Amino acid sequence: MPELPSVPITLEGSSVLHQMFHFDWTAWKKLPSGEKQTCIHEATNLLALWEQDAPSQSAIFSLLGHKGDILFVHFRNSFAALDRVQLQLARARLHDFLRPSHSYLSVVELGLYESSAKTYTALAEQGLEPGTPEWDAGIREVVERQSKAMAQRLYPAIPETKYICFYPMDRKRGEQVNWYTEPMADRQQMMHEHGMIGRRYAGQVRQIITGSIGFDDWEWGVDLFAEDALVFKKLIYEMRFDRVSAVYALFGQFFLGIRIPAAQLEAWLQAQFPS
Repeated sequence: MPELPSVPITLEGSSVLHQMFHFDWTAWKKLPSGEKQTCIHEATNLLALWEQDAPSQSAIFSLLGHKGDILFVHFRNSFAALDRVQLQLARARLHDFLRPSHSYLSVVELGLYESSAKTYTALAEQGLEPGTPEWDAGIREVVERQSKAMAQRLYPAIPETKYICFYPMDRKRGEQVNWYTEPMADRQQMMHEHGMIGRRYAGQVRQIITGSIGFDDWEWGVDLFAEDALVFKKLIYEMRFDRVSAVYALFGQFFLGIRIPAAQLEAWLQAQFPS
């Protein structure tokens, strides 16, 4: 049997852009009342339109802390569609008061560790060699079948929860510890154990994993959605004790936000956002 690939099969879905901004409250306060109302009306209508069209959808969140004031999260079916929504926002009057602080580009990703191992073994047992047209056709068949079966997870609506927690992360690949040199069977087992922790929180947290290798500075982005922000701490803390996180994980900045529905955008802009 030939040596099997070490790279797991992945499925890709929605293209995702996170945009973090500081809001220029000083300039906003100087804007005449009539111009404020025009800006609010335009922005509210735009956000209401973006909210409706799941899974090509956007949502905004009020950020806590110094890293930004407002977070725009866009889910679209392509990078070209993300570019269009980014330009839509740039042309809006509200954008005159937005100062970029951070952004993150990625695609919804599902890693098929278990399916990969089974698929590679089955193809090898048929006498197929990795990298041949016949092998690649077998992989495409699995990807197409699994993508259809998991369409809802690959193209999700943005959950209508009160809180979001977003953070990017890597797997270590240094001299002492390197995730990418571990055998696939070991990585598969560790990811299974990691996933079991997440399943215990399934009724409290909705998690959407996005892949960003080649698109942004980290390897993955993680969005957590919940009605109670405290559950983010409990979930992430518990995960730190499993081997995947304790040995191999590196984390970027964390962003915590509170959902601003279109109907409440005016209140937020008037610093009257409800608690």
